[in-house]
Amino acid sequence: MKSTVIQSCHLGPDISPEHAIEEHFFIALLKGSLDAYNGYKNYHLEPGGYCIARKNHLLRYSKHKEDGDFQKIVIVLDEPFLKNFLKKHPASVRVPENEDPIFFIEDNKLLQSFILSLEPYYTGEAEIDKTFSDLKREELLLILLRKDPELINVLFDFGIPQKIDLREFMNRNFRFNISLDRFAFLTGRSLSTFKRDFQNLFKETPGHWLTRKRLEEAYFLIQNQNLKPGDIYTDLGFEDFSHFSFAFKKRFGHSPSDILKEQNTPD
Repeated sequence: MKSTVIQSCHLGPDISPEHAIEEHFFIALLKGSLDAYNGYKNYHLEPGGYCIARKNHLLRYSKHKEDGDFQKIVIVLDEPFLKNFLKKHPASVRVPENEDPIFFIEDNKLLQSFILSLEPYYTGEAEIDKTFSDLKREELLLILLRKDPELINVLFDFGIPQKIDLREFMNRNFRFNISLDRFAFLTGRSLSTFKRDFQNLFKETPGHWLTRKRLEEAYFLIQNQNLKPGDIYTDLGFEDFSHFSFAFKKRFGHSPSDILKEQNTPD
């Protein structure tokens, strides 16, 4: 990607702070690198790379600065915008073959030119002038679809998640810190059906099961992989370290720091 005076900017609605992606969004990485994990697979984006993060997927991502800086362009392709686009540019849509949460986009001159074209509309407040927001998003989408028509099936699938295997999904994704409502939606269930199916399957409530699984995983990582408690609690779905430590000691009778000390104490 050619250099541009744009640093980081955002175009479109805000992205949910949840790890559950609620709308598709396009990322152009200008500086630094990005790692993402969806519960069983890792993804990596280098400077000059492009990708689309797909809605209705779980994704945890971490950014790595380059020379103390991280620069990206994020363009949200939300459902109302996509539906309006489809009215203007009708297309036949089928079930997508690719189910990955990250769809990588190959570099090309049209995309490079598009990124450079954002500069005159950049307000300097990490946003593009709203007057031109939908026009620039439409331009981006036309470029993406011209280069990769398969994206039609990825972006214009407006269906909701279908009912899936609950045990497999939860065992893979218990580390994600999202609401029970979101877990229910992603497994194709109403909240009440999710709770009932969960109780029948696991013989305990979702809240108790999630806490137990996360604590057991924490114990394993500290005892067997010698990881520091402060480095893992957020990756296991805990927002607060003191709460994590309290719950850990309540379950195992020792604080996470005590377990780590025992592992590092010479025999």
